[in-house]
Amino acid sequence: MSDILRISGGSDEDDRFSRFRLIGWWDQARLAAAKVLVIGAGALGNEIVKNLALLGVGRVVVADLDRVENSNLSRSVLFRESDRGRAKAEVAAGRAADIYPGIRARPFVGNVVYDLGQGIYRWADVILGGLDNREARVAINHAAARAGKIWIDGAIERLDGVARVFDPAVGPCYECTMGVNDWKMLEARRSCALLSRGEMELGKVPTTPTTASIVAGIQVQEAVKLLHGLEVLSGQGYVFDGTHHQSYVVSYTRKEDCPSHEPYEAVEELAEGAGTVLLGDLLERARSDLGAGAVLELSRDLLKSLTCDRCGTTESRFGSLGRVTEAEGRCPGCGLARTPAFFHAIDGEDPALLGLTPAAIGVPPWDVVTGRAGWRQRHYELAADRGTVLGPLADAS
Repeated sequence: MSDILRISGGSDEDDRFSRFRLIGWWDQARLAAAKVLVIGAGALGNEIVKNLALLGVGRVVVADLDRVENSNLSRSVLFRESDRGRAKAEVAAGRAADIYPGIRARPFVGNVVYDLGQGIYRWADVILGGLDNREARVAINHAAARAGKIWIDGAIERLDGVARVFDPAVGPCYECTMGVNDWKMLEARRSCALLSRGEMELGKVPTTPTTASIVAGIQVQEAVKLLHGLEVLSGQGYVFDGTHHQSYVVSYTRKEDCPSHEPYEAVEELAEGAGTVLLGDLLERARSDLGAGAVLELSRDLLKSLTCDRCGTTESRFGSLGRVTEAEGRCPGCGLARTPAFFHAIDGEDPALLGLTPAAIGVPPWDVVTGRAGWRQRHYELAADRGTVLGPLADAS
């Protein structure tokens, strides 16, 4: 039996992908071998996952923090009323297999800003974003740029939407498109990082399933072209005007002073994971490689302490900000929301840190930490966590 028939699982007559193969450049084997990271499992994410399954994409990781609500049922093709309260990522991954049993879909339930390690970005062939806030897009942009990967962003509002392709290695990235007001709004969001989820949800964007299907369709179509080595909308955006149907393509300008265009150089895969290696051992490794003055730099800011300005008290608390609840962020004495303090480097001056694991201070599984001495760097991937994050997909990676 030919490779094509093995992929399709039958004869030419019952090949489910036979119509695709009528496209001259189509290579179903490429899609079957593809590794795709989908971030966001809401209206856009549902349509993205649905399309990937219909196309016969082989391996997909679906990442999302939220759970299915009643309002999702009018905009999300993969969700059912019985799914309310379940994790969106788990439902979407499961329904993908209902559409195409040959897909291997893995959910990641967590905060993509704080809890999704760099390793998954290095694993993916293409990254598709279906989120509705700047903070998450900036986090994806940073991670994709460091991994040297192209990512395809989607955004929808009312009847309008846009699909954009960012390749930081050669063109503009998402941050290059941000203006002064965008950064001000992002900083305002970060300064209110301990708001309750209910308060944050007041800013939800009005959307329709029709617009989601169009924008996600363009995103996935660009991904298919990318996987086939065809030209994509790199550094451009497809703008869908759903009110007047005057759709068009815009081009973005690369900002030469933008900091998010530098991929990791050679990354060394370590046999340890975030929960097993000690920070002191990692720092010693970096200093062995780079010299006695090297420090460890983390891939994101981590929580160091919480301070109540009214009471004048500070609680040392290492961890991921994404895992701090509103109640934990309030002062136990007066109930005022406390101010978080962050750190992103370890220089050895705090001996207590050196006896902890990266996981103990909030570094996510399968992340990358960097040793730095001046301009010289060494990057270390905590590769032992690969199986924890990918599950069965790790066997075929």
